[in-house]
Amino acid sequence: MSRIEFNKQKRDALLDKLTRYLDRELDCEASPLQAGFLLDFISEQMGPYYYNQGVQDAQQLFRDKLEDAVYEIEKPFVD
Repeated sequence: MSRIEFNKQKRDALLDKLTRYLDRELDCEASPLQAGFLLDFISEQMGPYYYNQGVQDAQQLFRDKLEDAVYEIEKPFVD
């Protein structure tokens, strides 16, 4: 899997959320550099789990929709 990368605007927004969370919930102040390292760690080490779960959820959704579509296009038959 390729590296998960965000454009500057998204990365800045994520870093802002992360630093506010650390400060509010863990009473831990993190510099932008520290928060960046933590974000990179989360993306690299945990991101693939979230990505794969999203792929599995999408596969199940497609299966469910396909099943519905096949049911609707099937022709009834009389014995």
